[in-house]
Amino acid sequence: MSVRVRFAPSPTGQLHVGNVRTALYNWLFARQRGGAFILRIEDTDRERSRREFEVQILEDLRWLGLDWDEGPDVGGDFGPYRQSERQAIYHEYAHRLLDMGWAYRCFCTEDELERERAQARAEDRPYRYSGRCRQLPDTEVRERLKAGHPHTLRFRVRPGPIVWEDVVRGPIRWEAEVIGDFVILKSDGWPVYNFAVVVDDLLMRITHVIRGDGHLPNTPRQLLLYEALGAPPPVFAHLSTILGTDGTKLSKRHGATALREFREHGYLPEALFNFLALLGWAPPEGTGEVLSRRQLLELFALERVSKAPAIFDLQKLRWMNRTYLKAHSLEELVTAVVPYLQQAGCVPTPVDEAIRAWLAHVVDAVRTHLEHLSQIVEETRIIFEYDLSSALAYPEVRDVLEDPAALEVLRKLERELADLPAITTETFRAAAARVREQTGRTGRALFHPIRIALTGRPSGPELDRLVPIYEMGSTLPLPRPIPSVRERLRLFLEWAERVRAPAS
Repeated sequence: MSVRVRFAPSPTGQLHVGNVRTALYNWLFARQRGGAFILRIEDTDRERSRREFEVQILEDLRWLGLDWDEGPDVGGDFGPYRQSERQAIYHEYAHRLLDMGWAYRCFCTEDELERERAQARAEDRPYRYSGRCRQLPDTEVRERLKAGHPHTLRFRVRPGPIVWEDVVRGPIRWEAEVIGDFVILKSDGWPVYNFAVVVDDLLMRITHVIRGDGHLPNTPRQLLLYEALGAPPPVFAHLSTILGTDGTKLSKRHGATALREFREHGYLPEALFNFLALLGWAPPEGTGEVLSRRQLLELFALERVSKAPAIFDLQKLRWMNRTYLKAHSLEELVTAVVPYLQQAGCVPTPVDEAIRAWLAHVVDAVRTHLEHLSQIVEETRIIFEYDLSSALAYPEVRDVLEDPAALEVLRKLERELADLPAITTETFRAAAARVREQTGRTGRALFHPIRIALTGRPSGPELDRLVPIYEMGSTLPLPRPIPSVRERLRLFLEWAERVRAPAS
């Protein structure tokens, strides 16, 4: 039988990176072996499941570059692929187990079960169902059914060990006695997870179940169900937990944990794909860590997945994303950052060819500072904003204001630029050279006041890059006009006079 694996998320929220890694490993395993990757929606939690979450899950997986051969949107031979649409199937298999004696009707009320749990807590022992309905006489069962008493269906757990060979964790043994008879159908007729997943995996001919190790306690129950149904179980591989750098389970306190959040922040799908593939799996020594999808397909081996917890290192992800950003062409980066600049009100919608050509210079000036695309807004404030009211937050700006020689540099530069037909990088350099000859100031003493005046900040991209960006930008129809170089000098000197006036 060819390989068939599945990814089965619950549409109760956004995809967590742990779930995404599970999907990725399943996809790699299937594609390596020419098998099938199935997407199944496990939406039996009726209170929390939302169709909009399902839509978002499909969008996010496709954005990451994962595709599936069968699923709720593409169909397939073993559908439906939403558990909420498979109720008749679950009932058929539940009653099959009932008829074979592997299941029985349980009429215990929630109050009765809670008293059992309380007793277990009082005795400091793990709770397991007492089995009080296990041997109810058929006559009593019929009477209760006739009276309309609500009930569940419970699986009759056999005694003895449950053993299996886990691809990641090796041989595992579980004693059936610690499990207790478990519910397979709730009183409202809806299946419990462990039952539904076995029926689905059996009918969808799943050969390998690759999932997080949080499912380890579920596996013995599922193996018992396979055994009762007379079906061979799939091969199991349980992936380790993902931890933060502090050694605790990854959660919101570590920052973004959902795929949608990383997507919105501007991480590239190929960088996330590469990074997540390395969370628990390592390529052969000497291969390196920046790997293309083709390389990952060639190198990935489920047998090399570690059972030790994986560490989600955000700094490493940022480094990897920066590496992939550097490999992108300037044209690709411009296309990628435009939505962030539009959302921030920096550029109009749509962006015409003139603005797009100008943005190529803007992006090129700051691209080495980008770790993810959403940073473009902060990194380009020096271009899109000229806010002298906030400039005094920088001590270097105060130093310029208090230095008459620095202000004289700016006045002379303003005069040198006044009559130029056009300000380019070359004409700006020539004007600065003439100011150097006139004032005797060189290096930082010359250019630092100029930078402060033109940008309102003590640091940023090279002036040789900023000058043409300011000049070209001042001619474009942008939501917030960009002052030209001359305008910036004039505004700064006027502002300097007002700020210095009380002290004079």
